[in-house]
Amino acid sequence: MSILDGVSLTLAMGLFIFLLVALLRAERG
Repeated sequence: MSILDGVSLTLAMGLFIFLLVALLRAERG
């Protein structure tokens, strides 16, 4: 596993969590 793979994976996870939190906030109002 190269460093680029780790960076892209971290960015993907961060973006996924960010969208998940935004979705939960939108559902709460």
